[in-house]
This record gives sequence, structure tokens and C-alpha cells, in this order.
Amino acid sequence: MKRSVILTLVIAVLVSVFLYAFMTRRNSGSVQAAELAKNDTIGSSNASAAEAGKVMLSLDTVTYDQKIQHLVNGDSTGRWPVKSPYPLAGAVLPFKRVVAFYGNLYSKQMGILGELPRAQMLEKLKGEVKQWEAADTTMEVQPALHYIAVTAQGSPGKGGKYRLRMPFHQIDSVLSMAKELDAIVFLDVQVALSTLQDELPLLEKYLAMPNVHLGIDPEFSMKGGQAPGKVIGSFDAADINYASDYLAKLVKENNLPPKILVVHRFTQPMVTNYKQIKTRPEVQLVVHMDGWGEPAKKITTYKMFVAKEPVQFTGFKLFYKNDIRKENSRLMTPADLLRLKPQPVYIQYQ
Repeated sequence: MKRSVILTLVIAVLVSVFLYAFMTRRNSGSVQAAELAKNDTIGSSNASAAEAGKVMLSLDTVTYDQKIQHLVNGDSTGRWPVKSPYPLAGAVLPFKRVVAFYGNLYSKQMGILGELPRAQMLEKLKGEVKQWEAADTTMEVQPALHYIAVTAQGSPGKGGKYRLRMPFHQIDSVLSMAKELDAIVFLDVQVALSTLQDELPLLEKYLAMPNVHLGIDPEFSMKGGQAPGKVIGSFDAADINYASDYLAKLVKENNLPPKILVVHRFTQPMVTNYKQIKTRPEVQLVVHMDGWGEPAKKITTYKMFVAKEPVQFTGFKLFYKNDIRKENSRLMTPADLLRLKPQPVYIQYQ
């Protein structure tokens, strides 16, 4: 009897040990499964957080609309504001007013950017930014350097296209200058007898940078085959749409904030079929009043060829030298430009 009791007890102990080991392994597996499930949940949460981040980076449409109305400045023609899609998040316009210095590093005659030594030029730009900040305290000011990366020439050159492409090390120099002021950069293209289709892809590595934007100049687009400077050139809506399409593609492929596209203009024939110019979330279009002269002449040009044929945003150029050529003329002030209807959101000094 004792032996059977002892045997029963041994069997019971062994069964208990087996069951304990089995349950331990099972529980361990359950813990691992729970951890895996937890990790999956965390991954899911991280994905949700990433999606939430995207939402948080969405456009502030309320402020956008307020800024747009500020720029309309009481215009009563019905032309402004222009109906266009909201931009992607990260848009510069209309949240900031861009104040740019224009020129080329090889020439002291093409604008302030190449006329003054680097440190002096940057200090002068800082001064203009401060003036604009004081003139309109509701608008943050974004400094910019607007560099002519492809210049029209009086001679045909190697390719017979009457244009000269700037070396990349010069563009790199401008990017370095811009970094000192947290400025954005515009690369300006004067195609002459070339085309935007031939010129823009050569600048793609720069245009794919988030802080680099584009300017195109119809004045030097010589569709009739003349040498630049003989007559004023032109771009059609199709040319501008090509540039806009090109930039939009870069924005999508590189997950960039919207690009600004500046189109120079000071006569009506410089831009044809303006109603066919497309606006899109990836690109912000600025038609830029590029004429020089006394204030009354510049205002008339702005009203006739920029404000009267609305696209999306407007710009205004001030020439340090040419605007004061005429006796008793003067350089227009921020206060002068803020009275315009609509107000320009892009200001360029040459």
C-alpha cells in the first residue's frame, strides 16, 4: 500500500512538473506574441503619427485667405483675388513678402547682386528687408537673391543661340551668400534663341533644392530669330505652362514645398494668351512688373500689363539707377508700392 501511494505521488509530481513546463513555454510564447502585437501596434501608432504629422503640416487656409485679401488691398475691379487652387503646405506666398536683389556676378551693370562686394550687398539687402518689415508689419519678409543663370548675349556664341550659361560654381556662390541671410534663391533664365525645354533641365539639380525657385524673362525670348536687344521678345502661355509643369514635376518627385515662378513683364505683347496660363498647388506664379522710369510711368505699366491681366500674384521691380535717370524722378518707396491694388508680394531691386 505504501509503495502504491509513493508511486502515485511520484506520478503526480511528474505530471505537475510537465504541466508547469508546458504552461511556462505557452505563457512565454503568449508574452512574445503580445510583444509582437504590441510592436505592431507601436508601428501602427508611428504610422498614424506620421499621417498626423502630414495633417499638421497642411496649409493654414484661414491665414492664407486673410493674406490674399490683404494683398487685394481693396481692389474693386473684380479681377482680384484670382481664383486658383490652394498651394501645398510650405508655400512662401502669400504668407511672406519676398524682397530680392537681382543681378549677375560677372557684371556690375546687370544689377545690385553683382555690382557690390558680397558683404556690402548683403548688408544693403538686410536694410531693404527692414524697411519693408516696418512699412507693413502684418507681412513677414523673405529675403532673396535673384541670379541670372542664363544671360542673353549680343553675339551668337558657340551654339548660335545668343545666350551664355553661367558656370555652376557661380550658382554655388549665390547659394552660399543666400545661406548667410536665410534667403531663398531664384535662377533667372534668358533663353534668347534657345528654349526653356533646352535650358531648364540643365539647372535641375538646383531647381530640385527646396530653397531654389525660377524666373523666366520673355524680353529675351527671341521667337523671331532676332538677336536679343533688337526687339522685345515674348513668351506664350504654353511656354509658361511648360516651366510650371516642369517645376510641378520636381515638387512631386522630391516632396518639396511649392516653387515660385516669376515671369517678367512690362509690355502687353511680352506675354500672350495669359488666360490660358495654368495655376496649380505645386507652383506659385508671379507676374513681375519689370519696367523702369519715374513713378507715374511705372504705376501705369503695372496697372495696364500686370494688374489688368491677372494670373495669380504680382511683383514689382525697382531700379536703383534707371528709375532716377529722369530729372526730378525718384526711387519708389515701400509705402508707394503698398498703395497699389493689388499689392505686389514680390519686390525686386536691380
